Amino acid sequence: MTQSVPTPTHAVQQRYRDPRPAEPAQWNQVLQVLHEHRSVRRYLSDPVPDATLRLLISAAQSAPTSSNLQVWSVIAVRDPQRKARLAALAGDQAHIVQAPVLLVWTADFARLRQLAEDRSAPLEGADYLESSYVGFIDAALAAQNAVVAAESLGLGTVYIGALRNKPEEVAAELGLPPQVFAVFGLVVGHPDPAEDARVKPRLPQEAVLHRETYDLAAQRAHVAEYETRIAEFYAEQQLAHSWTERVLARLASAAALNGRHRLRESLTNHGFRLH
Repeated sequence: MTQSVPTPTHAVQQRYRDPRPAEPAQWNQVLQVLHEHRSVRRYLSDPVPDATLRLLISAAQSAPTSSNLQVWSVIAVRDPQRKARLAALAGDQAHIVQAPVLLVWTADFARLRQLAEDRSAPLEGADYLESSYVGFIDAALAAQNAVVAAESLGLGTVYIGALRNKPEEVAAELGLPPQVFAVFGLVVGHPDPAEDARVKPRLPQEAVLHRETYDLAAQRAHVAEYETRIAEFYAEQQLAHSWTERVLARLASAAALNGRHRLRESLTNHGFRLH
């Protein structure tokens, strides 16, 4: 059976669950892939070939990088036992084990440290918080390019922020040297059609797009509208909580961060001085 291709209007409608979305002024296949993004948490055992992996990494390396520093690296983990150990460190997420490859994206200053040591050159600027930000941001930009590339090829993805729950243990498992920090994981594989992963609606643009100056008060009505729309999604996923309840619970206390409240300490332990 031939599957119908969603129209541009339908793709935007899915993203916002807006029954009357504006007709997009322009459209192309890249925009189609971006609007159809969804998190996939059930995978087939079909492998992701090395040739495909190399293509995803070249797409990642095509992302912007601050001052061309390129202060990120990625570790491709295929070994089932290593994936299982990493899954245990990340809250026993089964899709890490199911999928054929887990990509662990790192902020990586070890490469530049080595260059500086080879030349007996100073590298004081790498010890500042700004530089650490650059490593995290560059890794995120690169990974998101890889996500778009993977999904354009029919693959599924989901980010694994929970690798930051126990960063020292993750570093030991991956053999990370000082000045290399695991920022997040990215599961990549062939989606299991039985999961029927859905496009999760986002806040209305009026809640996130400000013009000229920031207006907090104007967001209230649009957030309330979003609660109604995303309730349909949660009902389909058999989730009872509202969006507001879920996000407030996620940030209610240090305990809710599942160990990530130690991030500064963990970075310091791994050679990031954060002046």
